[in-house]
Amino acid sequence: MNIPRRGFMLCLSSPSGAGKTSICNRILEIDSQTTLSISVTTREQRPGEIHGQDYFFIPSEDYKNMVDNGELLEHATVFGNGYGTPKEFVFNALSEGKDVLFDIDWQGTQQLAQIARTDLVSIFILPPTTQALEDRLRTRSQDSEEVIRYRMSEASQEISHWAEYDYVIINENLDKSVQQVQSIVTAERLKRTRQIGLTHFVNGLRGVS
Repeated sequence: MNIPRRGFMLCLSSPSGAGKTSICNRILEIDSQTTLSISVTTREQRPGEIHGQDYFFIPSEDYKNMVDNGELLEHATVFGNGYGTPKEFVFNALSEGKDVLFDIDWQGTQQLAQIARTDLVSIFILPPTTQALEDRLRTRSQDSEEVIRYRMSEASQEISHWAEYDYVIINENLDKSVQQVQSIVTAERLKRTRQIGLTHFVNGLRGVS
């Protein structure tokens, strides 16, 4: 039985290295009802990243024009680089009953909450320890020593926003964290207000036209 529902925006945030991207990738692999919100960014492309799949890598001038023209649902500057979410894709997906997954920071989540709070489900991912966070940053070998030190110095400020989120997960074990996110998604999909086809279904049960 497939009762029509409205999708929601599933936002995962964390300090860099806490594991939100790994969790997002796993959710996308196992859940066909979830699609990724692909952001535009002005930062340089990292090894292994694919344009149009991980991000749309665009010049700063193009990014500025998108902001000025109101084409972004949310946007923020992180570590000196611009990030933003194209608006049209997200709203179309929600109306079609798809859930849109966001791998964004606390600034972007705040903007989404101001625009469409009822469509938003937010989860903050915490590392088990500060040392674990630093170890993960070094293990992934994507950043220079200077960038790692900067990310660690910013981690405390980012973590301070944990209380603004609907849910908080301590990512000590990836498999367990993914299961916890799945549980949240299942519960949110069953919310009465999101199941827009329930009225018609219940009226049919009651024999009411």
